[in-house]
Amino acid sequence: MEADAVARASRPGTTGSLTAQLRELGLPAGATVIVHSSLSRLGWVAGGAQALVLALLAAVGPEGTLVMPAHSRNLTEPSDWGDPPVPQAWWEIIRAETPPFDPRTTPTGHMGATVECFRAFPGVLRSNHPTVSFAALGPLAARITQGHELADGLGEGSPLARLYDADAWVLLLGVGHDNNTSLHLAEYRADAPKTYHRQGSPVLVDGRREWVTYRELDDDTSLFDPLARDFAEITGGEVTGTVGAGAARLMRQRALVDFAARWLTQRAANRA
Repeated sequence: MEADAVARASRPGTTGSLTAQLRELGLPAGATVIVHSSLSRLGWVAGGAQALVLALLAAVGPEGTLVMPAHSRNLTEPSDWGDPPVPQAWWEIIRAETPPFDPRTTPTGHMGATVECFRAFPGVLRSNHPTVSFAALGPLAARITQGHELADGLGEGSPLARLYDADAWVLLLGVGHDNNTSLHLAEYRADAPKTYHRQGSPVLVDGRREWVTYRELDDDTSLFDPLARDFAEITGGEVTGTVGAGAARLMRQRALVDFAARWLTQRAANRA
């Protein structure tokens, strides 16, 4: 993968060059922004994930708040696992013995090097959700991460809704809208049929480890790319550019979520 990154770039990315590109893209100082990224798709960066995090922090400045999803989807119901599945004889062992979620020490899972680097930065706060937590640093970090509800973890009781309240930005670096967690909030808000499943995770309850169950929405990320294409074409609300050697997309989260909720509602009505 590092060889691919080198081949993708005409010159090394640096904290300074990435910061300049983020500003040229239109990310304003003082912004509250949720970032989804693939470091390898930005070409080779001197300093890797640390350099990208520093560039993002420099771009928004001390008055801005940087947010990233810090999910740990390995802390889920093992009977649902399929990539790979585990033997049924293991399920109860996993439920009984997996360490409980701890915002300070639980690693992210399949989120990439940048998120794992960012969550360890001094002062970063992380919401207390075992599978879909968010990490944040900046003046609004506490407001965004506090009170993350267990059920419907990407809905109204989540940091995504607090980002909406703050009129935040969404920044996609080297990834598409299928990685855009804000669209899950739109799924909850859409007037469309919804189905749910029962999730389970190990958590601390009054200092004691417990396996708890709760509700999650059945999502459909296959709709995210066509939905987002319509958002860009109809509203003109998505700015595109280059950061490092990768594609970058920047938009206001509130405008995107409102459009997406209407789009999903209309789609459901057309199919009724």
